[in-house]
Amino acid sequence: MTGPAIAQAMPRRRLIRQVALLSAAQALFQTASVMVMTVAGLAGAAITPAPELATLPVAAMFLGTAIGIAPASLWMARVGRRIGFVAGALLGTLGGLLGALGIFYASLPLLCLGTGLVGTYQAFAQFYRFAAAEVATDAFRPRAISFVLAGGVVAAIAGPILGRFGGPLLAADYAGSFLILAVVSLLAAGLLLGVDMPRPARSASSGGRPLGAIIRQPAYLVALFGAATGYGVMILAMTATPLAMLHHHHDLSDAATVIQLHVLGMFLPSFFTGALISRFGVLKVMLAGAFLLAGHVLIALSGTQFLAFASALVLLGVGWNFLFIGGTTLLTRCYAPGERARAQAANDLVIFIVGVATSLGAGAMLHLLGWQIMNAVLLPWLALAVLALVWLGWRERRG
Repeated sequence: MTGPAIAQAMPRRRLIRQVALLSAAQALFQTASVMVMTVAGLAGAAITPAPELATLPVAAMFLGTAIGIAPASLWMARVGRRIGFVAGALLGTLGGLLGALGIFYASLPLLCLGTGLVGTYQAFAQFYRFAAAEVATDAFRPRAISFVLAGGVVAAIAGPILGRFGGPLLAADYAGSFLILAVVSLLAAGLLLGVDMPRPARSASSGGRPLGAIIRQPAYLVALFGAATGYGVMILAMTATPLAMLHHHHDLSDAATVIQLHVLGMFLPSFFTGALISRFGVLKVMLAGAFLLAGHVLIALSGTQFLAFASALVLLGVGWNFLFIGGTTLLTRCYAPGERARAQAANDLVIFIVGVATSLGAGAMLHLLGWQIMNAVLLPWLALAVLALVWLGWRERRG
C-alpha cells in the first residue's frame, strides 16, 4: 500500500464507522468555523471604528490555525488522533467563551484571542481528512477524504442560521453567537471521544526523507499551490462578502443566506468529488476547480445584486472543493508513513498562512478597491494555478 496509510487498511465496517464519526465531527467543527466567518467581521466592525480592522477577528482565526498546524500534527504523531482531536475541540469551546467576553467588553484583542483559539481548534480539525485517508485502501482514499469533508453540508445550513440566531440573542450583538459556538465545540469534543484510529508505530511517525526533499517533489508543490490557491481565493472573498453586502444595502439575513449557499457549494460536491477524481484523474478535477473560481470572479464583476453575490459565492465554494480535495488527494501520493506528520503539517501551514494573509487583507482590499476590483485582481493568481496543473500533467504524460 502506498501513501500515508497505516501498514494495513482498517476493516471495512470499522472504517465506515470512523469515517462517519469524522464526518459528524467535521460538521460540528465547520459549523463553528462558519459562524466565525458569518459574524466575526460584523462584530469586529461594531467594536472598532477603523473599517480596515473589521476582519481582524477572522484573520486571528486563521493565524491561530497557522500557528497550531505543525504542533498539532507532531503532537498527534506521538499521542494519537483521539487525544489531539478532543483537545482541539476543547480549545474551540474556550475560544467561543472568550469571544463572547470580548464582545461584551467591546475588546477587539479579547475577541481576536477567542477566534484565535477557534483557529487552533481548526488546526486539529484539518487532520480529520488525513485520519480517514491513513486507514483507507488506495481505491477508497479519495472517497474517504470526500465523505469526511461532506460533513460540512450540515455546517452550511447550521452555521449561518446559528450565527444569525445568536446575533440579537443578548444585549451585546453577536455575543450569543459565540456562546452557541462554545456549545457546538463542546459537543464535538464529546463526539470525538469515540474516535478509534490506531496509534502510529514509531516507524510510522518518524524517519524518512528530509522535509526539503519531500516538498521539492513536483507533485507536492502543485498539490500545495493548488490547495493554497483555492483556500486563499475562497477566504478572501468569503471574508469580505458580509461587509460588501451590507455596504451595498443588503441586510444580515441576506448575507447569512449567501454564506449558507456558499458553504453548501463548498461541501455538497464532496459526495461525488472523490468519484470524479477516481474517474477523470485528480489534475482534471483541480483544473475544473480553478476555472470555477474564475467563474466566481466574472460573476462578481457583473454586479452587486443579491443574485450576483449568491451565484458567485456558490461557484467559489465548488471551486474550492475541487481544488482542496484534489490537492489533498494528490498530496497523499508524495510521502511515506514515516514522513506524513511533517509533510501534512508543512502543507497545511502554508495553506493557513495564505488564509491569514487573505483574511487580514480582505477588509483593507474591500475598503480600498471595492468588491468588484478586489475580485478582479485574483485572476492572475488563478492563471498561475492553471499553468502549474497543466505543467504537472504534461510532465507526468512524458513519464
